[in-house]
This record gives sequence, structure tokens and C-alpha cells, in this order.
Amino acid sequence: MRWRVVFVLLALAASPALGHIGSPDVFFDGYAGRYHLLVTVRPPAVIPGIAEIEIRCLDGDVRELRIVPLRINGPGAELAPTPDLAQRSAADPQFFTGRLWIMARGSWKIRIQADGAAGQAELSVPVPAVAVSTLPMQRALGTLLGALGLLLAVSLVCIVGAGAREATLEPGQPPVSVGRRKARIPMIVALVLVAGLIYVGDVWWKSSAAGVAKQDYKLPRAEAALEPGGALLLHLSDPNGRGWSESIKLDDLIPDHGHLMHLFLIRMPAMDSFWHLHPAQTATGVFSDALPNIPAGHYEIFADVVHATGFPETFVSEIDLPEVAGQPLAGDDSGGAAPPLAVGATAGNGDAAQTAVSLPDGTRILWLRDAAPMRARQTAWLRFRVEGADGQPASDLEPYMGMAGHMEIVGDDLSVFAHIHPAGSVSMAALELAEGGAPSAAGPSADSAAQPGMMMQMDSSRAAPEVSFPYGFPKAGQYRLFVQVKRAGRVETGVFDVRIEK
Repeated sequence: MRWRVVFVLLALAASPALGHIGSPDVFFDGYAGRYHLLVTVRPPAVIPGIAEIEIRCLDGDVRELRIVPLRINGPGAELAPTPDLAQRSAADPQFFTGRLWIMARGSWKIRIQADGAAGQAELSVPVPAVAVSTLPMQRALGTLLGALGLLLAVSLVCIVGAGAREATLEPGQPPVSVGRRKARIPMIVALVLVAGLIYVGDVWWKSSAAGVAKQDYKLPRAEAALEPGGALLLHLSDPNGRGWSESIKLDDLIPDHGHLMHLFLIRMPAMDSFWHLHPAQTATGVFSDALPNIPAGHYEIFADVVHATGFPETFVSEIDLPEVAGQPLAGDDSGGAAPPLAVGATAGNGDAAQTAVSLPDGTRILWLRDAAPMRARQTAWLRFRVEGADGQPASDLEPYMGMAGHMEIVGDDLSVFAHIHPAGSVSMAALELAEGGAPSAAGPSADSAAQPGMMMQMDSSRAAPEVSFPYGFPKAGQYRLFVQVKRAGRVETGVFDVRIEK
């Protein structure tokens, strides 16, 4: 088990972890006025870098789209540069693309200005931007630059020698052996100076590179411990507080869906026990939660938080738990059990157009999809329908923390973790900040969720029996999906497995 944990930690450390792990792309399904847009933002891996924007117009007669990057807050939030015109696809007039420079780390938003038959409207999509690695120089380019540098150094030494040897000669007079011997000392001095300059330059380059590497985003971790009485204690430790244009702190957390933290526990390696909890903050960076009845096992921990700047983070940890005899689930807390994850399973990619999960109370959750293999880095909707024991669409679904549903997507090797909603992968608290408001302490209400910009498919008390999540799997591999909806006051969790092709 321990060697596997080390492997997982290495995989996580090499992955971006900003509100998600190993899944940096941003997906958002929303409205700019009356224009329904599906937006995909692929942030750059290095900063400064270029973000790739894809926008699909789902309805509404859009003539043009203009896009511009802005900071979520601060002076850069409104001082916008001239927006770029998104390019309409010749093959698909409803599909637009663009490329934007992100110049600094931190919380950004992509403002989309739509113009069409319904007039002009705007939509802002929050985007966390960090450098997750330092790109190495291409070997061919490094070889070329090294050869040119060596040629320059040799040429400089030769020039000094030629000057010392021939400076006092009359025009046309050949150098004599004495002059050649006199040139050796200046050439040796020049060689030493050039070598010294190269050494100093190498030291400066490595120091500068090390300084840049220190600013690369590092995986935030939490120390987890089980206290007497069955309470889970988390101490957050964030290594990303220095070297940023906006510092990351632990005393500026804001509620998202009414909670400062969304905590997920997944029993490994079977992924057969899943818990979605909401600890309370007891001190800066310290959270505690009285656990429900949890079976014994080794649990991986993912803890989602959002900073006041709109920057989301996912802290990771692990803990070996004994069987916990806790309190019944209450409030927004939920849990679920599932068959053990089968390595190499291809559930969801068979010939059937639907994949169904039956729950103990008779609820059935169906994945509405065709039999075609799903492929990595392709934005699509993951659509689900909830039915009762009678096979009819459920009519008693309710908002779950202001949303029609929640989904957690986990790679079988833990290199990918994403917590998404029907509006996409963005944090709702960051979305409210990006739209110029302040996040509600109670989270998004059902009334606000019904607004077009939230696309939550619900009225004030009921949700539609079908829910969809826009997402693109970041890489090929096997994933487990935890689909959560609320029915008649009870949170239901359907578990699906899928293999994603390249």
C-alpha cells in the first residue's frame, strides 16, 4: 500500500491543483443575455502564457463574440484592454475560438461580449491561472545556442590575440614569431575573462531559474487526524503564499454553496465508500467535522476551498480510519457505497445507449449517452436522468446546495479529481465575484440558480428529472463518477465507471 501512496503523491505533485487536480481546463455552461454559450478555457501551463478559448453558441443568433482577459478583483478588474475578436469556424458557424495572453498568476476572468439579433450582452468566466511547471529548453535550440556561444567565445579570444599580435605592424607586414609570443598573454587573459563571464552567467541563469521554479504552483496538503469521539481534524498547509502577485493565504476563505469547505473521502483502492462532508473552521487553516458511520479503511482526502480573490484550491491528504460509529448524516452531508472499482473495467462504453445504477430505496439514475467511446480533451455534456422505482422520471427532486446536482470525477490512479456542477467546473463563489457581486454566505439560492446565467434547470422547490454536466476528461484512462442529486430531502449518489480513450 505504501509504495502505491508514494506513486500517487508523485503523480499529484506533477499535476495542477487549483480547485481540481490534474484537470486544469475550465468548462462553463451559461448565458450572455439571451445567448446560450458553452465555454471551454484551457489555461496556459506557464505564466505569462496563452490561454485557448473555445465557445459554442447553443442558441441565439450571434453575429460576433469578443473576448478579453481581466483580473477578478483589484485595479485590473475593470481596466480592460481592447477585446479580441473570436474567430468563427468556417465549418461550424456556431463555434468560435480565440487565444488570449495571461500575464500574471492569480484569479482571472474571461469576459465575453456577444453581439447579435438580441443586442449586446456580456458573460464572465472565472479562470485560475498558475504556472505548474517550467518549460525546459528544446534540445535542438539548446545545442544551437551552445554552439553559437562557443563560436562567439573563441572568436573573442582570437580577436584579442590578433589585436595584440598585429596592432604595431605596418600595413602589409607579416607577423613575426616575437609578436605571436606577445599575443599569448592577452589571449590567456581574454580566455580567463570569457570563462569567468560564462561562469557568472551560468550562476545567474541557474539562480534566476530557481527563483522562477519557486513560483510554480505546488500541491497544497492537509494533515488529517482522527480525534477521540470520531471527529476528523484537518490542518491546512499551503506552500504557495510567496512569490505571487496575489498571495495565497489561509485566513481569507469564503463560502461556496454555503460552506467554507467541501470535503471528500474516498476509500482506496476499491473506491467503494464515498463521503461528501462540510467541516467547520475552528481556527485559521483548521477544520473539524464529526464523522458519520464510516467503514474502516484507507481514505484519500480532497478538500475544496475558495479564497476571497476567487482563487479555488483543492487540498489533499490521506488517513487510515478504523470503523467509525458516528452520527447519522445531516444537512448537506452525504455518502454512498458502490461495488469495488474493477481495474480495466469498461462500464459505460458498451453497446447499450444508457448505463443505469439502482439505489437501495428504488431510485434509478441513468446515464444518457450513446455507445461511442468517449475521448480525452473533448468538451461534452454528461447527461443523467433520475427515475423512481416505477421507472417514471422522478418528480420530487430538490436543489442540492442550490444546484440541480453535483458530480465528483476521480481517476483510478488519483491523478485526476474534479468537483463539477451543471454550470460546469467553475467555483460558484468565483463566478459571483467575476460577475461583479459578492459571494452569498448561504450559497446560491434556488431563485438565483434559476436565472439563465446559472443554467440550473430548477424552480424554487423542484428540479427537472434530468441533469447535465459540461466537462472534458483531461487524459485517457479509467474514471469513477459520483453523481449526486437530492430527492425528497435525501441526497442520492449514483456511481458510474468509464474508460476514456485517447
